[in-house]
Amino acid sequence: MSTEESGASIVGRRIVLRRAGETDAPAFREALAAPEVARWWVWPNMMAELAAEDHTVLAVTLEDRVIGMVQWYEEPDPDYRHAGMDLFLHPDFHGRGLGGDTVRTMARWLIGTRGHHRLAIDPDARNAGAIAVYERCGFQRVGVLRRYWYDHVTGEWSDGMLLDLLAEELRD
Repeated sequence: MSTEESGASIVGRRIVLRRAGETDAPAFREALAAPEVARWWVWPNMMAELAAEDHTVLAVTLEDRVIGMVQWYEEPDPDYRHAGMDLFLHPDFHGRGLGGDTVRTMARWLIGTRGHHRLAIDPDARNAGAIAVYERCGFQRVGVLRRYWYDHVTGEWSDGMLLDLLAEELRD
């Protein structure tokens, strides 16, 4: 039985990932209300993602407090098999290495437990802080996704930065 089916947690160095539920919505909403997070995430879309069948949403916890969210998906086609992830942390927890711990924990699990050889992530190309965290974990820039997502702040389409990681490139 897989972790998400059994309800088991995925333990990192300092954080713990567990299946998210409706009781986590207030903590997610609080994080998403902060300008540093709201810039890149839209709350109504987040609620749809919580219910989406093609993504699994996990709460990022630190000492039993929900501090953020990570979502992941898998491409099941055996010719293109890979997994992807996206995440946010409440800004009170930025700059403490917890984003990197979250990315590494999720990556180790997707590689070791789910058997993926390649992972992808696609932040806004202007989100330098997130891109720096992903690169410290071993992700490499592989391209720009032009006019990739609709920016609700500017009312314009924004570029995404496509990064990927091969299993052997994961850095501690």
